[in-house]
Amino acid sequence: MSSKQATRIHAAIACLQRLTDRFTERRQQLARSVGLSDQQWAALEEISSEHFMPSLFARQRESSAAAVSKILRQLLDKNLVSVRLGARDGRQRRYQLTGKGKCCIEGLRQEREAAIRAVWSGFDRAGLDGFIRFGTRLAQRLESYAESVKERT
Repeated sequence: MSSKQATRIHAAIACLQRLTDRFTERRQQLARSVGLSDQQWAALEEISSEHFMPSLFARQRESSAAAVSKILRQLLDKNLVSVRLGARDGRQRRYQLTGKGKCCIEGLRQEREAAIRAVWSGFDRAGLDGFIRFGTRLAQRLESYAESVKERT
């Protein structure tokens, strides 16, 4: 690889890191605007899907059951979710959004949509299509590389 190519690659990686940081920062800002942490927002989103299972959520987030339990207690304390025992199995808990939780998640979704329109609508179709193609190829290559590394270890 030439030094010019290496410079371009490192600039692309720096750009991707900057984008990742801005997305993370913006998500945290949105969550804070309604008094939530990013993790609480993620749990609230999952609960709103009506197929929420704490153990699956913990696995998907690579988190512990105890950490998810803490988040759920925080959401219960904020009166954003309610919990009841499963009808068929009393060991299972069914979480659902309260009226306050539904308003909170709807407000977050509206704010997120407004931000998307403000930031993304200024790009032309060709630019967006090129970004999608490149991002998709990059994600596939990262996934393929990660899989090959996992197979070697």
